[in-house]
Amino acid sequence: MTVPDRVAVVTGGAAGIGLSIAQRLAHDGFKVAVIDCAEGTAEAAAADIAAAGGTAKGYRADVANREQIDTAVAAARADLGPIAVVVANAAVAPQQAFLGMTLEQWNSTLEINLTGTFNIVQSCLPDLVEAGWGRVVLISSSSAQRGAPRMAHYAASKGGQMALTKALAVEFAKSGVTVNTVAPSSIDTPSVQKKRSEGTIPSAEDMAKYIPVGRMGTGQDIAGAVSYLVSDDTSYVTGQTLSVNGGSFIG
Repeated sequence: MTVPDRVAVVTGGAAGIGLSIAQRLAHDGFKVAVIDCAEGTAEAAAADIAAAGGTAKGYRADVANREQIDTAVAAARADLGPIAVVVANAAVAPQQAFLGMTLEQWNSTLEINLTGTFNIVQSCLPDLVEAGWGRVVLISSSSAQRGAPRMAHYAASKGGQMALTKALAVEFAKSGVTVNTVAPSSIDTPSVQKKRSEGTIPSAEDMAKYIPVGRMGTGQDIAGAVSYLVSDDTSYVTGQTLSVNGGSFIG
């Protein structure tokens, strides 16, 4: 892949799926701006990417805080150059029965997952439009496709991302900017491993029994899908949801 001087921004890029995406895009030749809300984590992830031969800088920002996002994007632009690729990955996935869910829990989840997506995309998008080339990828979830008990707030936020993808794809189709979604399912991330150790979810082996390919997914599986969607080969692919789920949801 040839990506001369192209800059990719990845939110939630310091761990899990986001880190895998940041590492893959750096490997592909992008200069990567890693954004994460936890203190020091984005900078550490960027340092690791640089140590592996890539170009990356880390920035601390909460996607739900527009001022912080605008500041981080401005810093990335100054450090690395105009933004060409936006990967909106930062999210929370809390569990709560619907009848016991508070308005605060509902609003907090949508603020991070959906409004956070709005914030990072709107902050970066002028660079893509001005250049006449750009790629936007939202990381959604199969929960929005098939539903998920005790996760109505999460599923709604991820469904909102899918709708946003379609709207933006049409609005910016003539600007050289494509907008697509990746919808993962059953990815064995550190947060999933933590829940497993706490006994709140089944073992990887038990979960794999319900996945046609016979295993859980990895961050690299999602990163590979993102790598494809941000390439020059996808100028005719926009407004789509690419499901990466081992065949566990087909539709």
